[in-house]
Amino acid sequence: MTLQAYTSEFRYNLKLAYPVILGMLGHTLVGFIDNIMVGQLGTAELAAVSLGNSFVFIAMSLGIGFSTAITPLMAEADGEKNIQKGREAFTHGLILCTVLGIALFLLILGIKPLMYHMDQPTEVVNYAMPYLNLVAFSLIPLIIFQAFKQFADGLSETKYSMWATILANLVNVALNYVLIFGKFGFPEMGIIGAAIGTLISRIVMLLFIWMALKSKDKFKPYFERFHFSNIKKSILKKIINLGFPSALQMFFEVAIFTAAIWLSGALGKNPQAANQIALNLASMTFMVAMGLGVAAMIRVGNQKGLQNFTDLRRIAMSIFLLTIFIEIIFAIVFMLFHQELPKLYLNQYDVVNQIDNFKVIALAAKLILVAAVFQITDGIQVVVLGALRGMQDVKIPTIITFIAYWIIGFPISYFLGKENVYGSVGIWLGLLAGLTASAIMLYIRFNYLTKKLINQTV
Repeated sequence: MTLQAYTSEFRYNLKLAYPVILGMLGHTLVGFIDNIMVGQLGTAELAAVSLGNSFVFIAMSLGIGFSTAITPLMAEADGEKNIQKGREAFTHGLILCTVLGIALFLLILGIKPLMYHMDQPTEVVNYAMPYLNLVAFSLIPLIIFQAFKQFADGLSETKYSMWATILANLVNVALNYVLIFGKFGFPEMGIIGAAIGTLISRIVMLLFIWMALKSKDKFKPYFERFHFSNIKKSILKKIINLGFPSALQMFFEVAIFTAAIWLSGALGKNPQAANQIALNLASMTFMVAMGLGVAAMIRVGNQKGLQNFTDLRRIAMSIFLLTIFIEIIFAIVFMLFHQELPKLYLNQYDVVNQIDNFKVIALAAKLILVAAVFQITDGIQVVVLGALRGMQDVKIPTIITFIAYWIIGFPISYFLGKENVYGSVGIWLGLLAGLTASAIMLYIRFNYLTKKLINQTV
């Protein structure tokens, strides 16, 4: 095919993806805002937010990963014009996400004492414990929100989650400002104020998308009165069979970044704070690729429903190409501004913490350079993974992500990340290796499957 056969899809791909991207960025911006505001309090507080969120991110990856099973099922049903099939996928997925959200909250409460045994700075742990309680509870509304989001995404209606997350971020900024610093008569609560802001903003986000979807005619057939007697084991099993491997895929990736937080914490509060800055920046660019991955999942799912495998491959390849172009731009930005970006997070004029702040900024600048290098492979692996989910191929990709991150990536992070080797930079070199291995192996899998399906229909 000519290049134009792929680039002609760019406009529609971006139209479908940009609300998802903004919605995904909304989740990350909550952390970005927290980090900037908490960073004004000191490096210990910033490291505490990093440590507390490391537990939440692991649980969140399982919840969000599981919820993605709803999207390809909805996209396939939409391609077939089968409302009943879509309604069953949505209602059963919503029930499972609600149960999972509650279970993950209780799990975090049960394992949070591990912080005291992870060789983390005592000051950081003392700040992190109360912060974690509230942010962990916010997982319940967040994962229920994900069920609504994935449902709407599967019907190619991606703007509602975007508006919900924009609203949530406005609420979060306002609450952070008044609660962290004690403005307009509110008490000065420090990082606890940030946690309260996160919790309330996620509740608002859930309420907004529920009311927005329920009020639209297009979605009303899916919101018909539901009875628990309508629950079917076969549908629950299908969602679990898709959702559990998807959750593991996201878990394996998030867990290696979480391990980077813990390994950095063992080096001290300054390396941990620097890691948090670089990780937060890399997370925002990753959300753009993740949004394109959702677009790939939706469009591939539609073509699967139509049994049009030639267009399925062409459309997916167009999204891969678009992702490469965008990620190259991000890599250039990181390289050009690697010394300036960390300064957004810390107060250089804070006399009390000035020495620590300068150390953190210098180290974060080095990590951002490594992040610039892995932009392309990080973007490719998540978009190809989205295309494979759209094809409902989840088991082999789960094995691939485990091998890439934990057989290849983590050992490199562990050995190169020691203080007497490369320290924090070594940890990030392991992340680079894992992401690159994942991108290569997942693309090989996609290439094999699509060619096989096309040959079968010829």
